[in-house]
Amino acid sequence: MVGPLTELLHHFSDWYLATLSQGGYWLIAGLMALESTIVPIPSEVIIPPAAYLAHTQGQFSFLGVVLAGTAGSWVGAVVMYWAARLLGHPVIARFGRYIGLGPAKLELAERWCTRYGPPGVFLSRLLPVIRHLIGIPAGILRMDFRRYALATLLGSLLWVSVLAWLGLTVGQHPELLAGSLHRFFGLVLAVAVVLAALYYGVVQRVSRPP
Repeated sequence: MVGPLTELLHHFSDWYLATLSQGGYWLIAGLMALESTIVPIPSEVIIPPAAYLAHTQGQFSFLGVVLAGTAGSWVGAVVMYWAARLLGHPVIARFGRYIGLGPAKLELAERWCTRYGPPGVFLSRLLPVIRHLIGIPAGILRMDFRRYALATLLGSLLWVSVLAWLGLTVGQHPELLAGSLHRFFGLVLAVAVVLAALYYGVVQRVSRPP
């Protein structure tokens, strides 16, 4: 499973790097919107390379990358929220397993949203695994949209800024990559794995029923 996934991400990175200069900010925003839905595109392979190129080649501005990434992430999360709110719990519970949200995960996510509300949404935007799914329980539970939207915007802004800073930092210190953007993708994905481990080790524990 790891092998095919790594190969798929490798092909995606090749396409993304070849297309980024033509697609510009719209491509960044569009991919981040998809990343915030059920499409499994890691933001870790979208934002850092764009920020890296912003510094090394001047194709983009750092602020532009952050704003495009944040806007796209917010739009995708809003779509997930309203889709879940309109479909409701019965439909999501029945078909959620096809998007990686089986009954156990759905119950966990709903418990998380009920207990922590918008601050929980904010934190979720910083964690792999649940970042692109948190809009589903929030929509099902009919969380106040304005509070959800604000928490999502702030969380997305922080997460995208961190990823962009990572790309900028590597651009300022090319010896970290030895000229290879593929090594950069590996470095970023390693960080994502650590954050995912934090999710499984902490979020699930605090979300258990009392």
